[in-house]
Amino acid sequence: MSLYLDYLAEIESRKNDLGLAPKPIDSAELLSEIIAQIKDTGNEYREDSLKFFIYNTLPGTTSAAGVKAKFLKEIILGESVLAEITPEFAFELLSHMKGGPSIEVLLDLALSDDTALSVPASDVLKTQVFLYDADTTRLLEAYKAGNAVAKDLLESYAKAEFFTKLPDIEEKIEVVTYIAGEGDISTDLLSPGNQAHSRADRELHGKCMISPEAQDEIQALQAKHPNAKVMLIAEKGTMGVGSSRMSGVNNVALWAGKQASPYVPFINIAPVVAGTNGISPIFLTTVDVTGGIGLDLKNWVKKVDANGNTVVDENGDAVLEEAYSVATGTVLTIDTKAKQLLNGDKVLVDVSSAFTPQKVEFMKAGGSYAVTFGKKLQTFAAEALGIETPNVYAPSKEISHEGQGLTAVEKIFNNNAVGVASDSPLHAGSDVRVRVNIVGSQDTTGPMTCQELEAMAASTISPLVDGAYQSGCHTASVWDSKAQANIPKLMSFMNKFGLITARDPKGVYHSMTDVIHKVLNDITVDDRAIIIGGDSHTRMSKGVAFGADSGTVAIALATGESAMPIPESVKVTFKGKMQGHMDFRDVVHATQAQMLKQFGGENVFQGRIIEVHIGTLLADQAFTFTDWSAEMKAKASICISNDETLIKSIELAKSRIQIMIDKGMENEAKTLNGLLALADKRIEEVKSGSNPALSPDDNAKYYAEVVIDLDVIDQPMIADPDVNNEDASKRYTHDVIRPVSYYDGKSVDLGFVGSCMVHKGDMQIIAQMLRNIEKQNGKVEFKAPLVVAPPTYNIVDELKAEGDWDILRKYSGFEFDDAHPKDAARTKYENIMYLERPGCNLCMGNQEKAEPGDTVIATSTRLFQGRVVADTAEKKGESLLGSTPVVVLSTVLGRFPTIEEYKAAVVGIDLTRFAPPVEAMTTKFVGKAVPVKRV
Repeated sequence: MSLYLDYLAEIESRKNDLGLAPKPIDSAELLSEIIAQIKDTGNEYREDSLKFFIYNTLPGTTSAAGVKAKFLKEIILGESVLAEITPEFAFELLSHMKGGPSIEVLLDLALSDDTALSVPASDVLKTQVFLYDADTTRLLEAYKAGNAVAKDLLESYAKAEFFTKLPDIEEKIEVVTYIAGEGDISTDLLSPGNQAHSRADRELHGKCMISPEAQDEIQALQAKHPNAKVMLIAEKGTMGVGSSRMSGVNNVALWAGKQASPYVPFINIAPVVAGTNGISPIFLTTVDVTGGIGLDLKNWVKKVDANGNTVVDENGDAVLEEAYSVATGTVLTIDTKAKQLLNGDKVLVDVSSAFTPQKVEFMKAGGSYAVTFGKKLQTFAAEALGIETPNVYAPSKEISHEGQGLTAVEKIFNNNAVGVASDSPLHAGSDVRVRVNIVGSQDTTGPMTCQELEAMAASTISPLVDGAYQSGCHTASVWDSKAQANIPKLMSFMNKFGLITARDPKGVYHSMTDVIHKVLNDITVDDRAIIIGGDSHTRMSKGVAFGADSGTVAIALATGESAMPIPESVKVTFKGKMQGHMDFRDVVHATQAQMLKQFGGENVFQGRIIEVHIGTLLADQAFTFTDWSAEMKAKASICISNDETLIKSIELAKSRIQIMIDKGMENEAKTLNGLLALADKRIEEVKSGSNPALSPDDNAKYYAEVVIDLDVIDQPMIADPDVNNEDASKRYTHDVIRPVSYYDGKSVDLGFVGSCMVHKGDMQIIAQMLRNIEKQNGKVEFKAPLVVAPPTYNIVDELKAEGDWDILRKYSGFEFDDAHPKDAARTKYENIMYLERPGCNLCMGNQEKAEPGDTVIATSTRLFQGRVVADTAEKKGESLLGSTPVVVLSTVLGRFPTIEEYKAAVVGIDLTRFAPPVEAMTTKFVGKAVPVKRV
């Protein structure tokens, strides 16, 4: 059977089984067969083949794009003649192919001696921005050789005509409201984790957004208001919290955006989203990728009494009252010039933050990629012509306050900023391009990152990136047919692109399913680094790390840069002394509770950097704090360590990198060896005193300062999503923190120790607790299932060498076997301990899940509705978060322990050695701000 007939069979299956259109074509072999049928004027499939060629072929650097560009060149040269595709139409199709093979063809034609070809090809090239080194080098050489068209192109690029000749955004945009949910809306609602396997198939994945009923309601609003855009709203909440999913924005754009190109299927842009409390920072970045609009509605405000004091309810939460209605079906107008949201002539709210000069440029250009590449192309052209780069784009926002020191994040941004005009150090609020040192791609968003790289015609990793890693952790639990279909292709693409990959496409080294955040934490060897990762929990304890969507990951991989504002910081310090029976996870939860109490319920962490002065806690353990900061909607977190601790953390990272090299994971570019050299250099700087561990200046300015009192933490703390709160808007938001005694006697259906929130010490705690319980009771019996997923293979190997794995194995009823991995997700659990493969496991919710309606106590990070555990008609699933010892003891008892039972179970266990630093961890300000300089 031919590939085309196979394709027709797939089309029929998708239509009958799923109600879907034909899948977009990315295969060179299939498209070659289609082109052969187009050339055969009598072929029975010719008409459909033409449609597939014109409207259903993916652009960029897909293998199909190469074949398409070559055939269009044949048509332009007259080597193939089609009535349906004239040379003029062929040029138009090339203009929509976004780079790679299309640029190569256009340069061939533009630089030829035939003006009938060079002029129209040049006209198309003037609209393109996705040019890479091979393209610009070719253009530069032609210009130096005296080619007039090359000179004309460079002059056009220097003026950024590809941007300036685009139409401005509409002055008035009519929208019709659709309340997508009450309270915070997580990206899990827009793109569920359990549908991760389909994200690269945009039309199919779009079917999972919210619900079929919601999709019907959105379409009904579109039919009723054809001149308005549907605006999805998080009522009484923040839109897009949690994971940084491009697929979430893709789905919103698919249902409520507009088609990017008539010749590229299911790629939509420019959605409008809104929230009472605005848009989550990581989600807003993704909205920018599509040239969309994100509004902060402020339509519910705190109620105040006659004295101006905030009115609170019986739980101490502020009572809200409605400032104006955005009920579903309300027609509003966005005035992009006045930057206001209107209902008729009435101004509802100022929305200036959505229409900064930079964001307006993204909207005009159709997305942030085009602006990033446009700036790069303009700079190249101006340098080639020997002229100053004309001021076309909004200038970088450079803010500097004389006499004010720098926070840690300000120092890191100063260290990595590129294209900055001023010599003065930059402070928060500045908006600049920065070099990205480390990049991570994870396996459920990785296929989309590959698509983004292909769409922007990138073929190899930027040499500016120190190291990049493609993980296999989110699909580690179950090696099912979906994983088997998607993951090998992903690893092959990324390995070829230049990343270190968890799986070896050649099959030489053992597949590594280590949690991506742990690997990124290990390969980050500089406390001044900027890290971008395709997951909201990219929160390293060295440097500053930002969780990002798959598109932002792609741009970082392709260019080695990212554009972002310098965020404000909140300083967190500690006082007092930890009690011996407390775990560091309890400090993390207490930080949230004490911060909210100190600031009257305001989450001062949201959208800001948490600068935690952690002192002597090694990077592995400090990661528990930085990782959790995503749940507080913080933009990122930075750990301030002393010199000795930083050196130990980097030495630990070196040992882990060496293990990766020993396993055979090094690539041709010798990336891992390069990281070892950078680590040695950084250690020497710290030891010599020439460049000590990163610390803020003593007069740096913070949005807020939080002091956590360790003395008052006397019980294990539980983070509760409050699923039964009568106010739906307060469920699944930042959690209610309660002491373990609150749950005294509450039954537990399943426990989970794993994901990125645990480290080797947690595995050792389990082993020691089992020994304690065995000594007390003679044996260990579980009254509820306990799932244990170590974060990395290194930890498993170390536990085996040190003997702790033996006690874990003794009491386990299941132990992972890489030679025979599970091929189906578990649906029922016995009252045993499951030693699962390193990876995300239950935390992801895309493979393994607890049984519906269960009460789960976990060390995990996720509290989204239905993520770890789904609801039943009778009971809502609960995913409560606590420390490792609480989880273990709860599964042994089948219920939450009393404080007395808990203390007895942890006797003799060194839960943490964390103690606040005794001296302020700052750099003395000496008259002017001194950024850390890269040597």
